[in-house]
Formats: sequence, structure tokens, C-alpha cells
Amino acid sequence: MADAKPPTHNDTALWGYALAGRDAAAALPGLAGLTGVAGRPVRLLDCGAACGGLAALASDVGLDEFGARALRENMEDMDWLEAVARAHHEVIEAAARLAPLLPMRLATVYTSREAMAAGLAPHAGRFCDALDWLAARAEWGVKAYLAPAVREAGEAGSTGGQDVKEVKEGRAAEAGSGMAYLRRRRDALSARQDAARSAADSARGVHAELARHAADSRLHPPQSPQLSGRAEPMVLNAAYLLDDDEAAGFASLVGELGRREPRLRLELTGPWPPYSFAALDLAREGA
Repeated sequence: MADAKPPTHNDTALWGYALAGRDAAAALPGLAGLTGVAGRPVRLLDCGAACGGLAALASDVGLDEFGARALRENMEDMDWLEAVARAHHEVIEAAARLAPLLPMRLATVYTSREAMAAGLAPHAGRFCDALDWLAARAEWGVKAYLAPAVREAGEAGSTGGQDVKEVKEGRAAEAGSGMAYLRRRRDALSARQDAARSAADSARGVHAELARHAADSRLHPPQSPQLSGRAEPMVLNAAYLLDDDEAAGFASLVGELGRREPRLRLELTGPWPPYSFAALDLAREGA
């Protein structure tokens, strides 16, 4: 990943993946041969003295596909977006194993190396401080789902502990009664709401405990079943920034909390690049 000069022709732009610190050049050549968005080689670019020694991971991309107008149109194509997002993430994930990084948001595009340096320079001090803070740390995710038994109990609602067969027989006898039907619906809704409130309380307790053992934490909106791939409702979607030597203890704590909270099913993922704690919302320059 030699720091070669960017092409001089005007039909390309720079796709940014992440920022690295002053010492990254010693580690990141291990990514030689890595390709990113649109199959383009990934380069490590020195952002210049005005940027305090920062370097950027970037690829040269064509304006025919990644210029402002083309990019807006392509972002509406879910297949295209998925492929680009996957390539973007894979570059960051590979590089983050070698050196601390500040991931850039998807579709951070600059018209030139000079434009990139000019956009970064005013914030270089903050970026360098953030890189120092993230050194030897990684992001871990914890999701909590409503346990199937709890959900089923809520759906049973108005059974009052009766045998399922008895409930079905009673419902059949009351089939002609509109009031009985409305009462069952009301009781079932109330039971589901109670189950959801109980699970939410448990999830808040889990998050508070995990956050106490992390350098930082972020709460994200729970994902829908379409996104999570799970039928159970998600009640917690959180990210935690951990020192590398704290990861094993944190995993044990997640397991302990899962056993302590039978209303929830906890899922631990990671380590990840610190997206939730370091994503840069950099304005696009031109392209």
C-alpha cells in the first residue's frame, strides 16, 4: 500500500474508509493487495502536515459511478448499496486488526487528495485525540430478545393459568358472545403489554450493568425482525467500547446476566471496529 500520487485525470475521486494515526504507516502495509469499493485497490494517503500526520485509507473511484448525481441514484439500488457497504466494512475491519482507526461514514467521497486534506485539517487535533483514545480498544455489541416463554405467556394473556384445552373449550362455548370476545382481546393485550414492560425493565438493568464495565456505551434503536433475522422482539441493541484485555471478562458478564434474566435472550457480537464511537460525519467535497 505505497503512498502513491493520486491519478491526475479528472474522472476519478477518492472514496474514504477511515483515518489512521501517525504510526499507522508501519502496520498498514500488511494490507498490501487489499481491494475495496468497486474492486479498487486501497491506498494509505498522507494527509499532510496541516492534518497533524493523519493518514487516510482510500480508493480511487470513477465519477461515472461515484459522482454526486450517480451516487444519489445508486444509493437507491439496494443490491448496489449492499455490495458497496460490505466492501467498505471489510476494508475497515481488516485494517482495524492492524492499527487504531476512525471509520468514515459510508459514501464519504472527495474530488481530490487536496480536497480531502482541506476538509480534515480543521478537525485534525480532535481526530488525533480520538485515535489515541481508541488505541487498544474495540466495539462489542449486545442484543437482547424477549424469551419465547415470556412472549408466549403474554400471548396466552387471559388463560389465568388454565389448561389450554380448558381455555379452548371455554372459548368455544362463548363463541357467540361479543362481550366475551372483546374481554379476551383486552386481557391478551394487557398481558402482552405487561410482558413487554417487564422485559424492557430487565433490558435497562442489563445495559446499566454492562455500561459500568465499558469505557463507553451507545444505545441504538431495536431492530425489526426483518433486520435482526429473529422472530423474537428485540428489546436492547447496544454497543460497548472495551479495552482489549477486558473482552473475556465482559463476555463472562453477558453470560451471567443472561442466566440471571430468564425473560431475555442475550446475544454478544464482536469485536468490531469502533463504528458507534468513532464514525466521522465528514461532508463530501465535490464529487
